[in-house]
Amino acid sequence: MAITESLTPPQWRPGESRPLRPVNWNRLDDEKDLEIWQRLTANFWLPEKVPLSNDLGQWRNMDEDTRQLTVKVFTGLTLLDTVQATVGEISQIPDARTEHEQAVYANIAFMQAVHARSYSSVFSTLCSTTEIDTAYGWATDNPLLQRRATAVMEYYYGDDPLKRKVAATLLSSLLLYAGFYLPLRFSARGQMMNTADMIRLILRDKAVHGYYSGYKYQRGLDAHPERRNEMEEFTGNFVDELLRMELDYSSDLYAGFDIIEGVMAFVHYNADKALMNLGYPARFEKESENVEPDVLAALAPESSETHDFFSGSGSSYVIGRAESTEESDWDF
Repeated sequence: MAITESLTPPQWRPGESRPLRPVNWNRLDDEKDLEIWQRLTANFWLPEKVPLSNDLGQWRNMDEDTRQLTVKVFTGLTLLDTVQATVGEISQIPDARTEHEQAVYANIAFMQAVHARSYSSVFSTLCSTTEIDTAYGWATDNPLLQRRATAVMEYYYGDDPLKRKVAATLLSSLLLYAGFYLPLRFSARGQMMNTADMIRLILRDKAVHGYYSGYKYQRGLDAHPERRNEMEEFTGNFVDELLRMELDYSSDLYAGFDIIEGVMAFVHYNADKALMNLGYPARFEKESENVEPDVLAALAPESSETHDFFSGSGSSYVIGRAESTEESDWDF
């Protein structure tokens, strides 16, 4: 039977008679899949490699309100990355355009789970069990946070692959950024530097995830040019809806801290990045023009690196490449 008459495992359904085929990385339909796979594996990291305990001194010197805000911020991030790891990325696998795309999304789903685990590393390092349990109770009981998470879930469980891609791109490139603002703001002021290193590792991944979903959305749209106007309108309306939710959530979350303007400028800045990932022009230059330069500077992977490889892994670390030795290597 010809390979073209076989199925990738996610395409199989009960009663299917066609055989399953294994992924073949030696025959690529889209070179971008291999490029992104290599980028993801080169970026691989684990939260245990970041010495978060080095931030304990500054954490203990923070006022209680700031500590509570920080815990809530990370709990909100945990919820969104849990959604993305267990539903968002997985939901894109069955309608992948190539078998290699399926493998890439499985890789991305794992890293989203690593991100969710990373925030727990912050909690276990800085907080008591009681404080952690209280934070998770707050997350499940907060209607504004829940509304943000379920807004994308509707499309993950829907039957439209293009809308799934839009939702996934906007979660990775827009919704999470209100939470990233605070640790980057700390870093810009010389606080919680190791925690910020971990956030930069996450942001490095998010940049790839958002780009890839946006790229695959554009390829899917190329195959359905009759939907261009419909999808542009849908995307614009969904971005506006998410930004309204973000303003409601962040206004409540950051109440009393007088930084909501900076938060929303940062969110709008990243909303434009999301739109550009999807192939659309930026819309929020005016709203994002007041993003603090020091917060943007803190986004850089090498920004404020606080430790070397031997004390842990910061936001610019890379995994070394191994090379097999040959007989000639031993000729001294």
